[in-house]
Amino acid sequence: MKIYDISMTIHEGMQVYKNKESKKPKISVVQDFDTSPARESRIDLDVHTGTHVDSPLHMLPEGGTMEVLPLETLVGEARVLDLSHVEDGVTAADLEKFNVQAGEFLLLKTRNSTSDEFDFEFIFLKEDGAKYLAEKGVRGVGIDGLGIERSQAGHPTHKTLFHSDIVIIEGLRLQEVPEGTYFMVAAPIKLMETEAAPARVLLLDGVSVS
Repeated sequence: MKIYDISMTIHEGMQVYKNKESKKPKISVVQDFDTSPARESRIDLDVHTGTHVDSPLHMLPEGGTMEVLPLETLVGEARVLDLSHVEDGVTAADLEKFNVQAGEFLLLKTRNSTSDEFDFEFIFLKEDGAKYLAEKGVRGVGIDGLGIERSQAGHPTHKTLFHSDIVIIEGLRLQEVPEGTYFMVAAPIKLMETEAAPARVLLLDGVSVS
């Protein structure tokens, strides 16, 4: 069995959305061995830091918080689609060639995974691509950008997916993962009353999904 950790490493110098200073994690040592027999650290963390899962409340005022997302959706078979050739954004036409099936969890591997720096022109899922996935009835979609959309007035990609009960994972790292089907364990931090949560996401190759 091979394990792919497709999560971003959280550290103070990591890439954050639009390079905003306010979004960077702050890690401090609150006590060390010079004053205590044990070391302890504290972290100030935006819930959309690095690899994270969004809940519908992120874009829908009436949407649910992280508690509404069932773990059954986040654990199970997932398929990595190689879209590294795509420029600008992933469209319905890009996705049609993959024979998408109802109930699938799709992970979109793009050129985003090749850089540790934030790219203001990151590859995203376009509105028509989101509508296509909603029509197909997928259970979730993940992407290797810190956002699943950019430069779309009204955030139609997010809203289309949320209205169709499709789970969104952002900030994946897929450069080393070949296209194919894996067993995924996506475990967001167990936060209450938030619209997102950082997550550790693992893909297991060689594990039966039956």
